[in-house]
This record gives sequence, structure tokens and C-alpha cells, in this order.
Amino acid sequence: MKRPKRNDPCWCNSGKKYKKCHLRSDESGETAPPDTAGGQGRKPTVTAGKISPLLQVPGEIAVPEYAGTGTPGGRGRSCRKESEGEISGMRHAGQIAREVLDTVLAAVEPGITTNALDEIAHHAATSRGAYPSPLNYMGFPKSLCTSVNEVVVHGIPDSRKLLEGDIVNCDVTIYIDGMHGDCSETVPVGRVSREALSLVQVTWECLLMGIDVVRPGQLFSEIGRVIENHAVKHGYSVVREFTGHGIGGTFHMTPYVAHFYEPANKALIEEGMTFTIEPMINSGSPGCRIWPDNWTAVTEDLALSAQFEHTLLVTETGAEILTGGRNPWFLKG
Repeated sequence: MKRPKRNDPCWCNSGKKYKKCHLRSDESGETAPPDTAGGQGRKPTVTAGKISPLLQVPGEIAVPEYAGTGTPGGRGRSCRKESEGEISGMRHAGQIAREVLDTVLAAVEPGITTNALDEIAHHAATSRGAYPSPLNYMGFPKSLCTSVNEVVVHGIPDSRKLLEGDIVNCDVTIYIDGMHGDCSETVPVGRVSREALSLVQVTWECLLMGIDVVRPGQLFSEIGRVIENHAVKHGYSVVREFTGHGIGGTFHMTPYVAHFYEPANKALIEEGMTFTIEPMINSGSPGCRIWPDNWTAVTEDLALSAQFEHTLLVTETGAEILTGGRNPWFLKG
């Protein structure tokens, strides 16, 4: 396959003209379009499909502040939970988020569309009295994020069917009783390659290692240190553009939780904090590109990416996983 002309769309599906995207790196030999330069380049496996209209939420369900306007609020709030009522609310939100995620994951199979998974997530949330937090958050048009293969994060469910050999991260957040709960998992679509299996397993290990160092008085940077060390040891890279975050009555709040080492970050973990750890690990370079939809982030070299996420409560001695549940698929049996 020949390289695109300068003003043609780039081969990486970024939506940019080739001259403003991969032209320079292709000419320098850093990357290559599909089937050129000895096969070093990769062809996109995911392209944008048709997006269906927003699903409706029953009127009796309490909604977050952005549900109507798309504009989030609550900045400046603390993620630290002081009362038993707040902690109980977070536990409940985490439990419901886990139930919704498990319902979605059970439906993943070759031939199903990501839009169908979104409908499942929407119904699973609303039938439990919860609002699907992504819906209209800063204008996001769906109730679930589905990130397939080279999509790192914030994939918009659409008409694309999942194919045998894909991997897909399903990211669920729900809002109930004034609190958000957030979790995600990467699962296979049928049989997957050894490359994909290894990446997903190491990503899961990265999440567990990050959780294991959480305790009052610990540096937040220690989370990133252990995650990055483990990923790099296995030949992978850590996404830097997206991080974990504080969570509670507000979907996203401080602190941000880097999954790479930041020695200058001297922020300390405190008892009562609730936040997510959600490492995004790439099999190639760590960089991302954003599609024209302004949401979908893909690996800059179109290599595979995987992610796992839990919402945590910092206890006196460590971390309580609020979105815990069954073991991931590769640990079964």
C-alpha cells in the first residue's frame, strides 16, 4: 500500500491530513503506514461507526449536576469522606457500578455492537435506580465507554461489531444517592492472541500493585512508580495523558493519580480519600492521538492498549476496593 498524498487523510485514522500527522515521522523512519517499511507500520483495526441518539433516563432517577447542561460542577470539593453516610454512599455506588460492569461484560461476544453494550449498561444502571455517569458529561453521547484494541480510553459506543480476536475495555460509572462509582475491565472477544493476553495480564498486575501501596501517609507518586516499573519490565509503556482521579459527589475531582513516576509530586494519601487507579498500558509507545470526535483516544502507533480500574477508599491500614468483584477472565478456572 502506498503512502497517502500530503492532503489525504492520514493512514492512522486521526482525522488529520497526512502532512499534519504522520508524514514527517514516516519520512524519518520512526513510523510507517500499513504494509510499508518492512511491515513496521500498523493498520487501524477500529474506525468510527454510526452513533445512535442519547438514551433517556427515567424521571424518578436523581441526576448529577451536568445531566441537563453537559457542564460539570463541584470543582474544589475534597475527595475525603468524613462521615459514615458518605462512606456508605460510596460503598453502595461502587457495588452498583460493579454489578452493571459485570452485566455488560457477560454480553461481550463476537458480532455484538458496542452500541448494544451501551444499551445493556444503560438499562442495568437505570433499573437499579442509578444514572449512567458518562451520559452527557461534557457532551459525551453514551452511557458507557467502549475502547477496542488500539483505543486507549473514551471510545464512543457505535454500530461497529466486535470481532473475534478483539480486546475491549468497558468502563462503567454510575451515580446513585449522590455518589459516583467507577470501574473498568478489559476482556477478550473470543480467542485472542498471546500478545493481547500478555498485555491484559500485565495491566491487571499493574492495577493490583498500585493498590497494594495505598495507605495513609504514602506518597501518591509511589502508585505511579510501582506501576511504571512493572509495565516497563515487561516491555510496555504507560499512558501519561490520562490518569486516575478523586471521586465522590463529583465525577472527577482532585487529586489526579498518575500511573507513571513523578518524583516531584509530594502529595500524600490521606485516610478517608476516595479515588480511582486505572492504568492504561500500551504494547507500543505511550503517546495518544485524539479522533475528530474529541473523545476517542488511540495509541499513536496503533499498538494495543489495555486498562483496568477500581474505585478505592483509603482506610486506616490500606485500601478498600469499592468496586471489587469476581476475578478477571484470565484468572478463571
